[in-house]
Amino acid sequence: MKISTRGRYALQMMVDLAQHYGENCISLKDICERQHISKKYLEQIIPFLNKDRLVLSNMGHCGGYRLSRPPEEITVKDIFFSAEGSLTPIACLDTSPNQCSECNGCMMLPVYEGLYDAISEYLDGITLKDIIDGNVKNGR
Repeated sequence: MKISTRGRYALQMMVDLAQHYGENCISLKDICERQHISKKYLEQIIPFLNKDRLVLSNMGHCGGYRLSRPPEEITVKDIFFSAEGSLTPIACLDTSPNQCSECNGCMMLPVYEGLYDAISEYLDGITLKDIIDGNVKNGR
């Protein structure tokens, strides 16, 4: 499984917002300059994060973005799920219950389910606060 550029940039943006949590709204321009990300790219990511209520936006002269909750309440899983749409390693795990006609006899299904559970549990255990505090342990 690979995290797309959208997922990586969404995480970078959210970490930047976490570093400035408690301040006024942060402009995309400021985030782009600090993170070296195209503004056009972040403009495409914002709707996903906004839809999932991970960020709040303010329009106008002092407009920008801020986290919707404290950094310790937003996980990497929340962000990747918002940006990527799914964290499942195979498409048949995207629905619950599994709609695949072969799932009852699939010998590989437990492998994929275990992989999904491991990824999900690991990412759900890391908050934005953990990242900015340097408290993320290597999963290897």
